[in-house]
Amino acid sequence: MEAVLKNLASTAELLAVAAQSDAVEQWDKQTLTRAFHWARYCEHVFNRFHNNPATRRIMEKQLQLTNQSLRGAFPGYTEISFSDLSRCQHLLLVGLLNNPDLPCSILKILFDSPVNTKQSEYQDVTGLCSHIIQCKSACKVLSPLTGLSAVGADAEVQGVMLMERLVALLSQGSEASRTEHFLDSVLQGCEGEAEHFCQVIAAALLTTKTSAAQTASQDFLLDWLQNKHSELQHMCSALHTTLLTDLAKNHLKFRDAYCGVLKKWASDMKYSISDGEWVQTNTNQTVSFQRLTEHFLALFEACPALREDVEKELNALKISDGDFDVRGLSVWGDLLSALNN
Repeated sequence: MEAVLKNLASTAELLAVAAQSDAVEQWDKQTLTRAFHWARYCEHVFNRFHNNPATRRIMEKQLQLTNQSLRGAFPGYTEISFSDLSRCQHLLLVGLLNNPDLPCSILKILFDSPVNTKQSEYQDVTGLCSHIIQCKSACKVLSPLTGLSAVGADAEVQGVMLMERLVALLSQGSEASRTEHFLDSVLQGCEGEAEHFCQVIAAALLTTKTSAAQTASQDFLLDWLQNKHSELQHMCSALHTTLLTDLAKNHLKFRDAYCGVLKKWASDMKYSISDGEWVQTNTNQTVSFQRLTEHFLALFEACPALREDVEKELNALKISDGDFDVRGLSVWGDLLSALNN
């Protein structure tokens, strides 16, 4: 029992360091994996002894002593109770995400997609997200999400993690450049998994806002995304229209940016006489004229008030092309016809 009590005290200290100490700047993957190992150990201790009143009292006394010591070492320290041991991995994860001194190298590991990880094994931290998904009702890591049927479970968890980190960085007065660097690092870490990254961004933006800090974080994420033109265009072509329209309904900035992307795709189309159709020449070879029309119609259905303004703009563009009603002379005229058929 003495060894178990010592391990409980050490893990409580570990959680405090993870959340509030600049010592995390020195952490590497091995340190991170070891930290989650001890967090899992405490969860096992809870599962084994929470129905044993005598042993539980001894452990609660040890935690009280440890909490008293940590309050003196870390201003604003949040005490750890015995019941908190049941969600120790979650507390460790949230503590790390809220620590502004956490290095980008550790963030990349935390945001690494666990797609290829066996969900029954947690020996590597990349299995953490799968584990959290399995016990999310117990540890309450996920905020309520809307319209995410097209987003995978991993992306849902990582979207919430992304928002946790943005809230922490912005709430603690970090410079905008530092927060942008964090997002750039996550983007670089998702090379080769661009579609998954788009789903993570969508999940983050669709996480229910429960505070002004979360609203500000989503607004910052939208501004960053708008400045990443190629990523925004890829997101609009990669995600299901259901997700895109949900984003448009929830965020005016995204709606305007999405509409801008659609008009950009149209402006880059040329009429192919051999195909008898408008085709992409520059930006996105995968978006056909029919697909472009479907995007617009889905957006109009989700945001009915937008239709009149967009059609006025398309009509003005058609007039600037000569106001011809002959198919193949103006992409704007043919797009208007397709939208109103």
